[in-house]
This record gives sequence, C-alpha cells and structure tokens, in this order.
Amino acid sequence: MDFNWSKELLLNWGVAEDLVIWIHTGILFFIAFIFLYIIDLIFRLVVLRSILRMAKRSSTKFDDYLVANKTFVYISRLILLIIFKNLLPSLLTDFSDSVHFWTTVTDILLLFSWYLIFKSILRSIKDHLSTKEGFKDKPLGSYVQVADIVLIFVLAIILFTLLTGQNPWTFLTALGAASAVAMLVFKDTILGFVASIQVSVNDMVRIGDWIEMPKYNADGDVIEINLNTVKVQNWDKTITTVPTHYLVTDSFKNWRGMHESGGRRIKRAIKIKISSIRYLNGQEIEELKKIQLLAPYIEERKQEIEQFNQKTGADRSMPVNGRNLTNVGLFREYVNRYVRNNPNIRQDMTLLVRQLAPDQHGLPLELYMFTSNTKWAFYENAMSDIFDHLFAAIKYFGLEVFEAPASDDVRGLIIGKSNQQQN
Repeated sequence: MDFNWSKELLLNWGVAEDLVIWIHTGILFFIAFIFLYIIDLIFRLVVLRSILRMAKRSSTKFDDYLVANKTFVYISRLILLIIFKNLLPSLLTDFSDSVHFWTTVTDILLLFSWYLIFKSILRSIKDHLSTKEGFKDKPLGSYVQVADIVLIFVLAIILFTLLTGQNPWTFLTALGAASAVAMLVFKDTILGFVASIQVSVNDMVRIGDWIEMPKYNADGDVIEINLNTVKVQNWDKTITTVPTHYLVTDSFKNWRGMHESGGRRIKRAIKIKISSIRYLNGQEIEELKKIQLLAPYIEERKQEIEQFNQKTGADRSMPVNGRNLTNVGLFREYVNRYVRNNPNIRQDMTLLVRQLAPDQHGLPLELYMFTSNTKWAFYENAMSDIFDHLFAAIKYFGLEVFEAPASDDVRGLIIGKSNQQQN
C-alpha cells in the first residue's frame, strides 16, 4: 500500500523536507502498531477463546496445561513479531541503513519468544505427567530444569551468532577454552544434575517419601525434587531445603519401606523394679489362673515343673531348688499372649517380648512388634492402648515399675524421719 500521500500532504502544509521524513515514518509505525493491535485483539478474543473452549471439551488434560502455562499467548506474540519483521522494510524505506539493526532486535525478540514457547511446553509436559500414577513420585522438576538449561545454552549460541555474525563454532571454541571457569560457576548445577540422575535411577527418594536428615534438620515429606534442591516439609509445617547432591554424599533415612510393608514398628520397654521379682507360691499361682489368657499356660507349666522336680528329686522346702514359676516370667508370657491377640498388631511380622540387660533402672521388658496400620495417629493410639493396659495389669503379678524418686517421695522420707526423731 502506498502511503506517500502523507509526504505530499505534509509538503503542501509547508513542513520542512527533513522533518517530513520523520513524521511520515512515525505515521507508518503508528498505522503498523494499530494493525498489529487489531490482529492481537482478534487472536485473543476469537482464537484464544476458541482454543480455551476446545480444551475444556477435550478428554485429554494436556491442552488444559498448555492454556494454563500461556503457550498459545506466547505463540500469538511470536506471530505478531513475525508480521512486524516482514513490515520493517516497508516501514523504514527512508531509513534503509537502520533496517538491519531493527531486524536484529526483532530476531532477538523472536528468539526469546521461541524460548518462552518451548519452556511453557516443557512445563505443560511436567504438569501432565505429574498427574499420572507412574510419574507422581519421579523428580520431573529436575528433568525440566535440565531441558531448560539446554534451551538456554542453545539460545546463547544463536544470540551470539545474531550479535556477532560469526559462526557458532567460534562460540563453542571460546566456551571450550573457558570450560574450567564454566565448571566452577556451574559446579552446584552439575553436581545437582548428576545427583538427580542417581537419585532417580537408584530410586533413592520419591516425592511423598518421609525422610530424615538430622544434619540439616530435615524430618518430613519430600514435596519437591529439583535440579539443585530437595524441599522437605517437616512435621511442624516448616520447609527445609537440602541440596540434591547431599542425598548422594550424605546419609539419610527413608521411611518408604515402612509404609510399603504395611506395619509400623513398636520398640518400647517397661522397666521392672528388680526387687519386686520373686517366686510365686501356690496361692498366688491359683489367683493368676483367673486370668483367662494365662490359665492354659499356667496349667501346662505346672505339670511340666512338677514332673521335672519329681524326676530330679528337688527339695521343695527351698524354692531355689528345682524349677518354679516367677511373677516376671508369667507377666512376660501374659504380655506375649496379650499382643498376639491384639487386632492392631501384625501377627505375620516380627513379634517379640524379650528381656534386655538389667541396669540401674531395673529389668527392661521390651516389646518389639509392628502395628497393622502405618498412620501416625493409629500407631500412637495402638501403642498407648497396649501400654495403658500393661501398666495397669502389672500390679496383679506383684511387680513394680521402676521410678526415680520424686520430690514427694523425698519430702515424705524427710518428714517420716523427723517424726521418728520427735517420738
């Protein structure tokens, strides 16, 4: 389209010829921007809305993520830049020397537009795959960041070529010479990239895993795995950020195995006061036979003990001679039978009621078992119910739980001695 009429009109108005060129060029740019604005308006009001309606009706969710990540918006900007680049020779007819400069600037903007398009597509792929069951626990963020770095590297090569007009191999040669500096600058990125591959290949950590790294105060669920960092949401809802390569170089505990096994371990001991441990007499044994869980065991053991003592000719006037039932032995058997009849305890996994080495705090009777559910609240409730019952039941066996003297005990002792002295 010929817009020389504007020049003729300005000259007829008596405008200087040098100024006419600038005003004419300004009019051309104004008309071009109006034209581009109309195209952008049509694209946003018609094309983008049509795409949005199609995305909502489609069965796949991938196009929804493309819309959410503004992929089509970036494509519209790319189209506008391409149209503008093709208009430049016509807009700058009076400034032909500057066409190359503005074409280069437009090419740079086009390059960044392509980068934004590819980056939004990568994000859409990541968002789409993260909804798939097989990819939910994979470090997709790390792979996207690696692809982003590759895109930036390619962008840098093309940008170097646009600005200098030299062969890309010149840039790569210079980069090779500066590889030591590049490795120093991108050391953490390189370590993170290698570590993220090792973590993924060896299946060391997944998103959603509960991990413990006391060195970095991390104790909670992994919520994000990136190229450089791993985010852990602790149980107090704080966020701890750990460099990815520390998962390879440092030790940590992953509780995934516990969740997958379906059982959560209980390992807790009751400290029994050693002075309360003794042999049981006949009357006490008969009284304990009222405990339904123990009655068959007591009857069986009594017959076994009597046969052994008769066979060996043990002098029963002294309880130490031969074999006898002890209160701690019966209590241990009762605990064993109680937990084996508890529906909250896994019977197909390790289940032990054992004595540990006695110490200054008494004889530890340890319960080692697994709950039938790994949820924290269930685990705590099941464990509390068991020990509530055992602490209440232990007195029926004539046993005492060890306790360090409390202030009331010391105060009562002092008052008792004071009363004796007064009397």
